[in-house]
Amino acid sequence: MGFLSDMWGFLRVRKKFWLLPIILTLILFGALIVLTSGSAIAPFIYTVF
Repeated sequence: MGFLSDMWGFLRVRKKFWLLPIILTLILFGALIVLTSGSAIAPFIYTVF
């Protein structure tokens, strides 16, 4: 949680709010890959990319 608070502090102080959509998209894709690895949905996920 320390990393998240540091990241939020950086974004708030430096006014880099445009980075939020990029960070959230990367986190979403990372979670999608981790959660679908080895499952029956994996072949359908790979066709998206």
